[in-house]
Amino acid sequence: MPKMKSNRGATKTFKKTASGKFKRKKSFKLHILTSKSTKRKRNLRQPTLVAKSEQKRVTTMVQ
Repeated sequence: MPKMKSNRGATKTFKKTASGKFKRKKSFKLHILTSKSTKRKRNLRQPTLVAKSEQKRVTTMVQ
């Protein structure tokens, strides 16, 4: 049986941490930024972890 192909979009989107979790970028930071407060935009810069419920799906896509 051939190897599974990884989802190339997911591979570029998610980064694996040392503990095996996945880092992701926060949403709502791409356009219509004038209506969002500076504090809100600043907080959207920080990366966050993928939710525990989505971890299995991301692992399947990346590997």
